[in-house]
Amino acid sequence: APGVVRLVIDLKQPALPQVFTLPPVAAYQHRLVFDLYPTVAADPLEALIAERLQDSRQPAPAGPGGNSAAAKPAPLPDPLGELIAQRNPSAPSSASPAPVAGRPELKPSPTLGTSGSLHGTAQAPASASPPGPAPRPAKPAANESAEAQATDRLIIIALDPGHGGEDPGATGPSGTREKDVVLSIAHLLRERINATTVKGNPMRAFMTRDADFFVPLHVRVDKARRVQADLFVSIHADAFITPAARGASVFALSQSGASSAAARWMANKENRADQVGGLNVKVQDATVQRALLDMSTTAQINDSLKLGTALLGEISTVGRLHKPKVEQAGFAVLKAPDIPSVLVETAFISNPEEEARLRSPEYQNQLADAVMRGIERYFSRNPPLARNRSA
Repeated sequence: APGVVRLVIDLKQPALPQVFTLPPVAAYQHRLVFDLYPTVAADPLEALIAERLQDSRQPAPAGPGGNSAAAKPAPLPDPLGELIAQRNPSAPSSASPAPVAGRPELKPSPTLGTSGSLHGTAQAPASASPPGPAPRPAKPAANESAEAQATDRLIIIALDPGHGGEDPGATGPSGTREKDVVLSIAHLLRERINATTVKGNPMRAFMTRDADFFVPLHVRVDKARRVQADLFVSIHADAFITPAARGASVFALSQSGASSAAARWMANKENRADQVGGLNVKVQDATVQRALLDMSTTAQINDSLKLGTALLGEISTVGRLHKPKVEQAGFAVLKAPDIPSVLVETAFISNPEEEARLRSPEYQNQLADAVMRGIERYFSRNPPLARNRSA
């Protein structure tokens, strides 16, 4: 019929459709939005647990002489492993705990000797006095340099240019699109990261998108976890209903709620680009839920706040800040449970003056330099943990 538009979408998997409208914002007019959500949303925490469950079912590698027990490292306290054992009673209790990303593996204690001495082939004489207790390792001095904790490995930084493809993000008064600006800044930052070393450790950038295409939020998180990224930096350009708002901001995940009404508004706006499974744990026991949530978010949020503070300090040297401290809200793209993650709002693209600056190659280079300095500043105080990864 005249005046009627019919849209047909063929999908490979079942999806849950949702239709809603958005009011005018900045250069946007009234919009009709169709969201197609997967019937089973991806959950980064559940993926982490699934990996550990799979590892726990793998038999321990045999040591010299076929003895698997001799090759086991001394166990580390592992709350996640205990929870997995509760959820998977069939897993063998003698299996070595799978190494957690970012946690250094312990070597067998030299006081145990070789595998032969463990089984009595090289026993000490009966008259020998029993060995005394092993001395406690000395705590590092408070002023110990970070070089002593540095590890010789590749440092991976996940760069996440926001939006892309059919999702332009915010649009400035002159028509500048957020997706184009942040992609340009991310490319400049990637060049700097790939040319940088931190205390002898080479850095490499991994981009969740390197061209103009759309990537769902949960896929961005999965990509960063798949490459075992050390940091996740999502790059955006802010927008608000009034053109007077201005300045850069840095956001981290909040475990309890948004740190301000503006942070809540911003998170809701960004999360509408897609839907990702949050940190919800599908277990009934309240104690298990609390343990999983605390373990997966507390350390990540603390490190994210440190990273965000370092970035804010450097960004303030090239432009105005919207907020003087790191804001917190429930951004879906920051919910990787094992990667310090921040979202950088480079400026308000809805502000005509800042829109012009965002289009300027000079300002884009200044932003890339500032973020690079912030990343180096973070690692100078928080050396990366050992991982089985090389250049």
